Amino acid sequence: MASNKILVIDDTTVVRVKVREMLPPGNFEVLEAKDGLEGLNFILQEKLSLIMLDFLLPKMSGWEVFQKVQADPELRKIPLVIMSGRKEEVTEKITEPFEYFEFLGKPFDQKQLIGAIKLAMAKAKQPRPELVAVGAGVSVKTSTLSTSAVANGTVVAPSVATSSVATPTTPSTGGVSEAEINALNQKIVKMQAEIDGLKKQLTQVVTFIKQKIK
Repeated sequence: MASNKILVIDDTTVVRVKVREMLPPGNFEVLEAKDGLEGLNFILQEKLSLIMLDFLLPKMSGWEVFQKVQADPELRKIPLVIMSGRKEEVTEKITEPFEYFEFLGKPFDQKQLIGAIKLAMAKAKQPRPELVAVGAGVSVKTSTLSTSAVANGTVVAPSVATSSVATPTTPSTGGVSEAEINALNQKIVKMQAEIDGLKKQLTQVVTFIKQKIK
């Protein structure tokens, strides 16, 4: 059977070694990262079959790594297991049910580990809304909104749009007309309003949950 690369991102050596020892021998190549930044570099460079991500990490938290992975249309297809000794740390940021990744509480045994991996593999195959639809709506020649910017709620109008509006000269062959630019600007304004609304709703939900926990 071909080797599958599993990345274990955890600042505790014991956990990384434990995962390596619990996996069936011969079928998996285990890569280890001791912090979020090192883990993200592995994610970007390697072709991974599974990511096991601790939620609390130095340099870059597991939550930050999760956000960057989910903001990429390809990376978010990789099966993901999020690990934590306190589930409430995860649910404070990500509400249940966990549709597209599996949660594994610490400490865990071999049966729980294998079960979490199987569920993560299954959840990764679930159909998901396409992220590219948002970016594609505001693509202009050499300027496109990044998915990470959309995920973080910071949408900036493409530079080509602002420069073209300031100098509405006759476009060259294959250029962008003023009407198209105006339409794109309207879309950007609308999306920004929607994002601001979602951020406000999220803040209200988090505040409500914190009050309930108290």
